[in-house]
Amino acid sequence: MRILHTSDWHIGRTFHGSSTMDALAEVLGALTVQVRDNEVDVVIVAGDVFDSATPAGPAYTLLSDTLLALADSGARVIVTSGNHDSAARLGFQARLLRDGIHVLTDPLAIGAPVTVADADGPVHFFGIPYLEPAIVRQHFPAAGEGGAELRTQAQTMAHAMSLVRAGMAEHEGRSVAIAHCFAAGVDATVGLEREVRQGGLDMVPLEVFDGPDYVALGHIHGRQQLSERVRYAGAPLHYSFGEQDKPRGSWLIDLDADGLANVAWLALPVPRALVTLTGTLDDILSGDNVAAHAEHWVCAVYTDALPQAEPMRRLRERFPYCAMVQHQPAVTGAAEVRTYSERLRTAVTDTDRIEAFLEHVRAGQGASERERVLIREVLDDRVRAEALV
Repeated sequence: MRILHTSDWHIGRTFHGSSTMDALAEVLGALTVQVRDNEVDVVIVAGDVFDSATPAGPAYTLLSDTLLALADSGARVIVTSGNHDSAARLGFQARLLRDGIHVLTDPLAIGAPVTVADADGPVHFFGIPYLEPAIVRQHFPAAGEGGAELRTQAQTMAHAMSLVRAGMAEHEGRSVAIAHCFAAGVDATVGLEREVRQGGLDMVPLEVFDGPDYVALGHIHGRQQLSERVRYAGAPLHYSFGEQDKPRGSWLIDLDADGLANVAWLALPVPRALVTLTGTLDDILSGDNVAAHAEHWVCAVYTDALPQAEPMRRLRERFPYCAMVQHQPAVTGAAEVRTYSERLRTAVTDTDRIEAFLEHVRAGQGASERERVLIREVLDDRVRAEALV
């Protein structure tokens, strides 16, 4: 049996205020072609199908069109819900879809697999929707027996996997588990995947996933392999500059009669590459950079000592897809021992007070010579104005 493992589509997400719908449609179209060309039997989508619990109409349209296209390619499709999804809304969608498309959102059905057979017998797919401990512990009252409480992701996922293993005992054959969580040992993308862990308490130990022939995980946006049989596919589209160097794609899994036989990576196209340019603003705006990156999403980190006037406007004149600009001076002034209020108390002249303020708000960088001339002119104008009153 051939399986394609994808996750974290985040339909409806924006990228620094710009819609990603067209780009994602392009990538999911390429994924559908891969499913057909590689004669995939089952497609797994491991959670975070939508980016919001209340997606807009076009997001539903893209999901329906993609699922139907995958089914038309001859594959069965199994979808679970993630922490960004509304399990209720996604589950309602399942009732409207054709046979061969399974949307698994019910925590009470974790031990009841979707079974797909091939020449070597049945393969049982156990879907674990995203489990928020505070919400789902009411469904598992027996989990607390023996002193185990479902208060963290780790405890809740451990209980869910015990239900999977119980289901495996009742259904002979090969098995695949699908889950959406933060597993121990993964490298997260800063600012993207923090929602389901608090410190280290909600990291799920790798041994929790013992048992199935393959475990398809979602939630982490970058491709990661925790073991030969436990993997993250990552998101099919870049949603952050922190992901810009991470490949986009999915895992192609082959099962033989004995279980996991082979895993290969299928790369997906990147509609618009992401790049971070660092240097002085003039260096970033150089002709070489423009020639190389004019059609890319650009994060500009300029290192000039002082903030520059209208940097985003200047950048977008050369880089139409500049999405982010940051000022990070290459050299900052020495740390001031005295506080700002202490400096003001010792300032004698208005010039001293302005200098203290500039050093305070510009990381120790005082006025330039040109700024000092302007400051003197403004102060002189004020003196002359007051003299005429």
